[in-house]
Amino acid sequence: MSLFLSSYENRLDTKGRISVPASFRAAVSDEKFAGVVLFRSFTHNCIEGVSMSRMEQMATATDKMGLFDNDLDNLTAMLFADARELAFDVTGRVIIPSDMLEHAGITDSALFVGRGNSFQIWNPSEFKKAQAQALQNLRNARPNLKISE
Repeated sequence: MSLFLSSYENRLDTKGRISVPASFRAAVSDEKFAGVVLFRSFTHNCIEGVSMSRMEQMATATDKMGLFDNDLDNLTAMLFADARELAFDVTGRVIIPSDMLEHAGITDSALFVGRGNSFQIWNPSEFKKAQAQALQNLRNARPNLKISE
């Protein structure tokens, strides 16, 4: 699986279609499902995006939770009940459902933000605010990323 890297701003057309960045489409090109899976973020006012194989990994992870766990109920309601499989059209576009666009405050353009194994879709001006806050948080916390080989 390739990584989702960088940020790309694209416009919604009059029919509500938006082009998924070419590098993001390339990241899922080896997948059995030719598209992406989207769900509303429960941590930010944005849309979360993953490949189908990543969604399957998340399903496997939830299988390790307690069967009657309240967190499992909440998590699966947001991850799986809310998830939409969106296949690419011939030009690499998808139609993001209106409830997701409303959740993210997206009206005419959207910012696709790479996050490694996933990506997010933001209202561009809202992401600028969130990114500035994230930078400040990192400056305060000064995290140490350990890379093992």
